[in-house]
Amino acid sequence: MRKSILFALALVSASFVSTLSQAEEKSAWTLSRNVAFVSDYYSRGISQSWHKPAVQAGMDLAHESGFYAGVWGSSITPQTYVDSTTEIDIYTGYNGSFAAVEKLAWSAGLIGYLYPGGNWNKCNCKRSDGVTRVGSQRFDTYEANVALSYDWISAKASVTLTDWFGANKSTGFDSDSRGSTYIELNANYPLPFYDLILVGHVGMLDVAAKVTPLSYGDYSAGKGNPDNTDYKIGLSKTLAVANTTGLNLGVYYVGANDTGYWSPQGYGGSSFNGGSRSKDLTDNRWIITLSSTF
Repeated sequence: MRKSILFALALVSASFVSTLSQAEEKSAWTLSRNVAFVSDYYSRGISQSWHKPAVQAGMDLAHESGFYAGVWGSSITPQTYVDSTTEIDIYTGYNGSFAAVEKLAWSAGLIGYLYPGGNWNKCNCKRSDGVTRVGSQRFDTYEANVALSYDWISAKASVTLTDWFGANKSTGFDSDSRGSTYIELNANYPLPFYDLILVGHVGMLDVAAKVTPLSYGDYSAGKGNPDNTDYKIGLSKTLAVANTTGLNLGVYYVGANDTGYWSPQGYGGSSFNGGSRSKDLTDNRWIITLSSTF
């Protein structure tokens, strides 16, 4: 069933409202909320919104012990996640620091990426043998992650506990894709002028499955490979509006160096919900983000 982003978040967070309200009153707990508008929702170098704007919102609960949990959502495109217009992320974990080294910290957590109503078997996929449907398989994906940070730089490794967004033999791949990995390096360096933050990111995706060439057209070895290396660089700045400092503006240059899977000729660049339409979902683009935390 299709839901707007705000309605979807309301349903997911409704059961937590009472608990969060009580927790906020305790000094050991911190509750924060966030909303954002992005000109193009890029995640790990791939446009999730078919190069269109997206609206996002979430909430986070943190305890002074280091425990955290949250929910976050974004509007997405049914062109990629067939019959789903909303991504909902649920996550939990722990943060900590090393007493022996100042500014050195760690985190470990779990996250689930959920796509209400989305299923591969609703796609407009066409195989070389004329079959137009693939097996029933949801896009929902769960990951475990660990991270280290020192001052303004951090590194994070994530591994899927389930198939990578439904990639397996029933959906046109040569095997299941559990154990797919994503390794990233991030930097948020405060510049000495205008309170600007220099943001940098590079990540490497390694999917434990490849598109089956004989079943899904004339794919070269590269175009059947979803792996990519993505990057982002830009500036962010906190803005003071109406005597508040919770508004952040970001301008970033993003993209990915993929092997062709996400290109207009690749499996991932095809519109699964729109016939022959296709786009390069990893091409280089400037994006603008406007967000607020309160």
